[in-house]
Amino acid sequence: MRHSAARLLLRASRPRLPAHPSPIQPRISNLPVRRHASTSEERPNFTSRLVDVLYGATLVFGLGIVYFYVTDTRASIHRYVVIPALRLVYRDPEEAHHVSNGILKSLWDFGLHPRERGDPDQKHDLEVEVFGQRLRNPIATSAGIDKHADIPDVLFDIGPAIIEIGGTTPLPQEGNAKPRVFRLTSQQAMINRYGLNSEGADHVAMRLRNRVRRFAHSLGLGDDEIAEKAVLDGIAGVPPGSLIPGKLLAVNIAKNKFTPEDDVEAVTNDYVYCVDKLGPYADILVVNVSSPNTPGLRSLQQSDKLRTILSGVVNAARSVERRTRPYVMVKVSPDEDSESEIAGICDAVWAAGVDGVIVGNTTNRRPEPLAHLKNLSPTEEQNMLEKGGFSGPHLFERTVDLVKKYRKLLVEKPASIDTSNTPTTRKGALEAEADRIKAALAPNAEESSPAGTPVPGSDKITASVDTGVVPISGMLEQNAADKQPLISLPDERQYDKPQPETENPEVEEAPALDLESRSAEEKKQLRSIQAAIERLPPRAQRDALDRLESGPAHLESIDQPKVIFATGGITNGKQALEVLNAGANVAMVYTALVYGGIGTISRIKDEMRKEIKRQDQEKRSNAQN
Repeated sequence: MRHSAARLLLRASRPRLPAHPSPIQPRISNLPVRRHASTSEERPNFTSRLVDVLYGATLVFGLGIVYFYVTDTRASIHRYVVIPALRLVYRDPEEAHHVSNGILKSLWDFGLHPRERGDPDQKHDLEVEVFGQRLRNPIATSAGIDKHADIPDVLFDIGPAIIEIGGTTPLPQEGNAKPRVFRLTSQQAMINRYGLNSEGADHVAMRLRNRVRRFAHSLGLGDDEIAEKAVLDGIAGVPPGSLIPGKLLAVNIAKNKFTPEDDVEAVTNDYVYCVDKLGPYADILVVNVSSPNTPGLRSLQQSDKLRTILSGVVNAARSVERRTRPYVMVKVSPDEDSESEIAGICDAVWAAGVDGVIVGNTTNRRPEPLAHLKNLSPTEEQNMLEKGGFSGPHLFERTVDLVKKYRKLLVEKPASIDTSNTPTTRKGALEAEADRIKAALAPNAEESSPAGTPVPGSDKITASVDTGVVPISGMLEQNAADKQPLISLPDERQYDKPQPETENPEVEEAPALDLESRSAEEKKQLRSIQAAIERLPPRAQRDALDRLESGPAHLESIDQPKVIFATGGITNGKQALEVLNAGANVAMVYTALVYGGIGTISRIKDEMRKEIKRQDQEKRSNAQN
């Protein structure tokens, strides 16, 4: 009994499982499934679509506002955010400079670079005449900002009428050992001893040549040598250096560090090499004899040495294979400021036929801190002991004083200067070649001329030389019946052959260039121009010829007043006006850009306009009283 009772208790305590277990079915499996309104089974209603459109439009509009703000030079972010951030991240000023230039170059490639919006110069209220050309404003950037021609277009877009690239030496050189740039942030100044680090004239010329060819390609002329020559000869109606109406490109050139300064011939050859390579792509060539960081360079400012060097540069500039030659200026030191030193430099300028002077460079002196700025920090006081050229607002008063001194001596040629061997007009290589051929053919023109070959008339060549440019109107056929199709370039052996008529008389053909009465050098250049023009549509061909005919005449006499650019300590519009009123034609900016950012040029021009307006109001008020 006991055992049977125990077995019954054990059976009762075990749960009974089914013989074939089945999965447990949850009760919620039978509940209806609710789908969201945005699923594919239901179309979005009008309200949801409108919300999406508004979201997208707001995003695009916001991004557009950010784009236009950030890419405007007047945006305060460039001065108060970008510049301090660069100083904070990059302790070495040279590294910060390279990085910022690299960023600007990349932004330019994508069309996102800062630019002066609204074209404030279109009012012509700051327009000035320099070298007989109308410039949009009198502001320029100094050499050192773009040493290797990496960002010339970016610099033009921020507002100056002139930019100076370089300095460039004949052969590449690394310059002085690093570190070689030192900030004096509290005084808005700096010290550098770069030592003319350069990639060499060939590399810089290559960049400038590619820039010209890209411009020619954008006009539909192609991107080869023919297109390049056509642009340089004025087919586009723009200066061959800047490629922008109302603006000029200056190229700063210097000797190599290892070229002994006592060997004047070797030094001159250095400068001439740079002219030969860079001259075709420059509107202005700046002879740098004033950098304080190249040993012995400033000794070249001695009158006799300087005259020899400048004469060599001017002669090389006249031989540049271009319809108009580049202007030549010399950059002088602010430390050579005695009456005799200034007089010697000015005598060399007049004697060599140089077109102007850039007054000022960095100084070896160490000015006293400006009271209205912050005190120097201990690190900056240590930096003041470094060797190199000092630049900053401290140089402004000296710059104004030097401009006044140079202006007195550069307004009128001294009677003691002999310029009998200096041409009285600027002649391009084309005109000089015509002169030589004329002299060679004059004694026996008739005897040496084969039958059927026209002899260049003396009157025609003389007219070309006297005007200083190739008279395009003389290049064109005058008789409509004898016009040759522009696309049929005549061969010298086919001058007497009848030319076929145009198949489509309704299309107006641009006149062909007359090659019959031209020298071999002229024929070569004219063929290059004609070959480029042939690539254009008929109407564009006519416009190109009109631009050639009305191109600038490089005609100034060497006896006219010299042009003066002023650089050193100019930081605002009021100072720019002051240095211009002192006798300068152009005010140049460097250190102000380093501390003021990419919008500095726009700010200076705005301040100039406000100051001019204030002065005009003050004059009217005084007149009424």
